[in-house]
Amino acid sequence: MRILVAEDNAAMGNVIGFNLRKAGFDVVHAVSGEIAWKQLQQQEFDLLITDFQMPGMNGGDLCRRVREEPSLAAIPVILLTAKGLEIDADYYRETLAVSAVLMKPFSPKRLLQLVQETLSFPVASRDGG
Repeated sequence: MRILVAEDNAAMGNVIGFNLRKAGFDVVHAVSGEIAWKQLQQQEFDLLITDFQMPGMNGGDLCRRVREEPSLAAIPVILLTAKGLEIDADYYRETLAVSAVLMKPFSPKRLLQLVQETLSFPVASRDGG
């Protein structure tokens, strides 16, 4: 299964990628929301993990674009944030169908658990069925 990780912090991106690869996932790392958006349009992914706070296109904007694009609307999304008290996690879960919102700092083990849970119960297939 392929996972796109949008994270502008190189160290955090490396930690996430290392742990997901160790668990057997194919991981692509994007260092910005803009790059992640381009990769989503060019390649197929089973899951998007995105940081909320990134320069340019933040994780919230990326989630909105994904949900507005019919070919991507069903992809599960996990939103990572250090702004836990400043963002409305319920809004992202309810309005943008984000599978989970994970507050930083978090345990890589907890992220892996969320990834496995999310991929076990996808929102819908990409072909709408």
